[in-house]
Amino acid sequence: MTWRRRRAAAIGAAALAFVSCGPKKVQPPDPRGRDQIVLLPDADTGTTGRASVSSGAGSVDLSQPRQSTTVAMGQAPSAVLILSESDVRRLFGGALSALPPAPTHFTLFYKFDSDELTDESRALVSKILEAVKDRPVPEVMIIGHTDTMGDRKSNVALGMRRAWRVRGILTDAGLPAATVDVTSHGEADLLIKTRDNTPEPRNRRVEITVR
Repeated sequence: MTWRRRRAAAIGAAALAFVSCGPKKVQPPDPRGRDQIVLLPDADTGTTGRASVSSGAGSVDLSQPRQSTTVAMGQAPSAVLILSESDVRRLFGGALSALPPAPTHFTLFYKFDSDELTDESRALVSKILEAVKDRPVPEVMIIGHTDTMGDRKSNVALGMRRAWRVRGILTDAGLPAATVDVTSHGEADLLIKTRDNTPEPRNRRVEITVR
């Protein structure tokens, strides 16, 4: 399970036991201990996964945005209904606002066979620093990538040099080094699929995730 999917699951978990609903409309909190579960799109990607809600008396599947069911001890989950966006905000706004912000992603591109950023990518450095400053306890993941020119081993090393070069730029600008994790995928994770020994500028990149 990816970090983004774990975050989406956390949204659903944080919303449990706050409210109850009848078969067709949302009701106030139920003192008998009913839990309402709602499936929300991932805040980062906008995609929606699936969830199976089970009790000893039955189960239902949730697969669409804002689908919801209510579960009580010893009873089957209620019929699935779709909450409106205003209902989600009203019922779960407190839980959602307490979650950390969604991760921010940046992609920086490189000149051919080099760890030198293109001019356009260098201009993004200030935006990366702004994203870091917006978070009380930031974590930064930097992954270096290459195209398929050269052999795999040397491309892993080149991807690592590119990632460390970005790390140096960010730490020189004031980012604490302890917040940064650096790795390289070399040519193993191509943005644009190509044959071996094919130059492709969009594959010569570093991907940065700030969370």
